[in-house]
Amino acid sequence: MSVLLLRIRKFWSILLHKRCWRGLWHGVAASMEHRQVLQHLASVHCRTVVDIGANRGQFALAVHTFLPDATVLAFEPLGGPASKFRRVFESVKQVRLQQFAIGASACVADIHVSHSDDSSSLLPIGDLQQKHFPGTAEAGVEKVNMKCLSDVVRGTDILGTALLKIDVQGYEMEVLRGSVNLLPHFAYAYVECSFVELYQGQPLADEVIAFLREHGLRLGGAHNLSYDSDGSALQGDFLFVRAQHR
Repeated sequence: MSVLLLRIRKFWSILLHKRCWRGLWHGVAASMEHRQVLQHLASVHCRTVVDIGANRGQFALAVHTFLPDATVLAFEPLGGPASKFRRVFESVKQVRLQQFAIGASACVADIHVSHSDDSSSLLPIGDLQQKHFPGTAEAGVEKVNMKCLSDVVRGTDILGTALLKIDVQGYEMEVLRGSVNLLPHFAYAYVECSFVELYQGQPLADEVIAFLREHGLRLGGAHNLSYDSDGSALQGDFLFVRAQHR
């Protein structure tokens, strides 16, 4: 299926859901490719979503569409996307954004800003990322504040069945290391992982899978896989599930 046709289908699916319209008004398209996962989470009455790497609110818009009563605790370090996120959700009390990066320590860090801001990373952007995803080369470097998730979210903030979503362009393991104390509170984790090194020094999917398995979250499914021209998998979104929720 062509990229144009995929975009048309996505736009049409957004138009069918009124809760997504607030995003379109501000130029933000809900991430409808996550619909299947979110509909499953709705069926198990997911009440809390922690959204790390929230960007302009694409995923949060999809959450608000399919889990309208869920609380969303979102984190985005870049000022431009964070400002747009706040405009999209300014009247939605259960969606809250904090503007800093999540990692394994509290510090000031360099973030490599991509020409496509949702491809920005705390790791240098690699050659394979630029090759397979044109338009994502580095545009500059900014200083951002970083904190551990366990320093800014308490266990009592995570109510009911909860999802930890991580989309941080290769920085997944650092996020997880700074979140270890909170992992038992999550029934689900949804993590973008890569099979090849798109960002310099990034851990690959097998490392993330092994780490989460050690902490009681087993791989439950793979979604939105992308491939290179030879048919080799590049990356995808992986859903992890705690045993009692399988």
